[in-house]
Amino acid sequence: MRQQDKMFDVICMGRVAVDFYGQQIGSRLEDMSSFAKYLGGSSGNVAYGTARQGLKSSMLARVGDEHMGRFLREELNRLGVDTSFLITDKERLTALVILGIKDEDTFPLIFYRDNCADMAITADDVDEEYIASSRCLAITGTHLSNPKTRDAVLTALRYARKHGVRTALDIDYRPVLWGLTSLGDGETRFIESGAVTDQLKEVLGLFDLIVGTEEEFHIAGGFTDTFKR
Repeated sequence: MRQQDKMFDVICMGRVAVDFYGQQIGSRLEDMSSFAKYLGGSSGNVAYGTARQGLKSSMLARVGDEHMGRFLREELNRLGVDTSFLITDKERLTALVILGIKDEDTFPLIFYRDNCADMAITADDVDEEYIASSRCLAITGTHLSNPKTRDAVLTALRYARKHGVRTALDIDYRPVLWGLTSLGDGETRFIESGAVTDQLKEVLGLFDLIVGTEEEFHIAGGFTDTFKR
């Protein structure tokens, strides 16, 4: 299939969740009493943002069979994101995130992702013809942290390479989602880990584009000297 004949500009595969933002800016999360609800998750944000920019985007993930899952699907559909491969998981709940802004250096954050829907995606959920129908496949790094989701990612990447689909990685490094901090510490953005670096390095060569913060490139490269040669 020629690039100009592709159905989608980008397929986004990875985290999609509901974000609850505390409205009492400057307060501790313990003291916040009201929250605003938004579509979140790194892949969900990319699908939403690219659709807003006029691209034909599609979401490859799972959401729960409940209110929050329906909210995410409706938000994506409202912007024109294709959700034909956004699977409704009957056994798991949609992931949630609670976060706030205390001051310019403190952003309290709690991930509720225990056995959540988007981490239940498997290789069987990845359709070769679907992947081939896009110009680009964009993946977020959290799905490389679990053997089953990693297998799904590798399957999608294999189909992408077979059909000339460009590939992009948002490193999306959250230490808590790799089991490196306590469950309530979603705020910590960087912890050195040879195991995480090794797992990322195994797949970096499969991507045409890699996006991340300075700290995320540190974990991907295995060193903290940004200018190391």
